[in-house]
Amino acid sequence: MNVIGLCGSLREGSFNMLALKAAQKLAPDGMEISIESISDIPLYNDDIRKNGMPASVMQLRQKLAGADAILISSPEYNFSVSGILKNTLDWVSRAPEPPMEDKPVAIMGASIGMLGTARSQYHLRQILVYMNCFTLNRPEVFIGMADKKFAENGELTDPVAVKLITDQLIALQKLILRVACK
Repeated sequence: MNVIGLCGSLREGSFNMLALKAAQKLAPDGMEISIESISDIPLYNDDIRKNGMPASVMQLRQKLAGADAILISSPEYNFSVSGILKNTLDWVSRAPEPPMEDKPVAIMGASIGMLGTARSQYHLRQILVYMNCFTLNRPEVFIGMADKKFAENGELTDPVAVKLITDQLIALQKLILRVACK
């Protein structure tokens, strides 16, 4: 199973990128998680899209189209989804053939706050409904107080977060199989 990981933060040392890297290590047998950068995606402009999608957008769309599922890890900015992630989803949701339509998607997030991105994940779920994705409902992964849950070398040290990510990936694996059978 080929899963594409998207990080909604461009910050060096992002807790959300560290969470995706932890997911790569925790992936169940038969699942490979490739993390794709969204740093080269330009600001969405429909005039540009009408004249042809930028190469960086086309490359990402192709990778998403070839994936069995998507794993998104994103911070919470002003109680919502990060701008860079929203912008990327705006690009990939456009016709023709939106590559995330009918794809299984799991979401998680890490922040230094207590709620661990709960509000932004709610908004992200709304966006994914519009995009017609099969969003995994449970388990939810909120890594609150993330500054205390990763070691200096980037390793996830919190056993609860490790278990939640592991359980989420197993549930995503099952969702991939259910969607593939339809």
